[in-house]
Amino acid sequence: MTNRPVGMLDSGLGGISVLAQALRGLPGEDYVYFGDTANIPYGDKEPEEVLRLTRQAVDKLIFHNCKAIVIACNTATSVAAQQLREELSLPVIGIEPALKPASLLPGEGQILVLATQVTLRLAKFQALMERYGDHAVPVPCSGLMECVEAGQMEGPQVHRLLQNLLTPYLDKPIKAVVLGCTHYPFLRHAIAGFLPQGTPLIDGNEGTVRQLGRRLREENLQAPEGWQGGHVTFLSSSNDEATVRRMQTMLEMALTQL
Repeated sequence: MTNRPVGMLDSGLGGISVLAQALRGLPGEDYVYFGDTANIPYGDKEPEEVLRLTRQAVDKLIFHNCKAIVIACNTATSVAAQQLREELSLPVIGIEPALKPASLLPGEGQILVLATQVTLRLAKFQALMERYGDHAVPVPCSGLMECVEAGQMEGPQVHRLLQNLLTPYLDKPIKAVVLGCTHYPFLRHAIAGFLPQGTPLIDGNEGTVRQLGRRLREENLQAPEGWQGGHVTFLSSSNDEATVRRMQTMLEMALTQL
């Protein structure tokens, strides 16, 4: 057991939705969150560049004595997770679009998978599609992440963007929508407004936190009994106080609204 923190990284602020779930599911742990806000977005970069940036982010978390790494970014997970597991001795936990749990839901209809272009075109997602994608429809969502980074969770711009992205698929029954980018849970209410009432919106955050808990127990890295966890340290490649304050605000929003 150890009271060293868990490291979590994303291209920006979206992974804070995973951080909020971790604080709920593993409240005894401390966390260091790194947002690579100076290099966002990852979703339109070449895989080699995403791997380089993810390695840099991991190095910063290791410098802060983190005991495990959570890649709270679907694009970075698709590109870098397996490579980092081969290179590092500490646990590396990734996130992926929650297509499997969506496919297991009762009912009929298409499963819309909202994600970045890079996530959807790489082998990791293609393998998911082969196993669970009989009724899945990949929907590349350029622009959604940028709305969240700008603090726009609703409003005319978000509405127009979602209307353009979703309207082509609304003429057929929809079984579920997979939020395949960690930014998208912040848009849950706006997305739901375009869908039939009660349509499930599923993300991979809870499953990622469960896996983190399993790996910490397997490696005997969980926080000691009685340790007062829940402390979060925010880091940003932008290296400015305003970005850190926005991260703190986003975490408060995620804890109360997601």
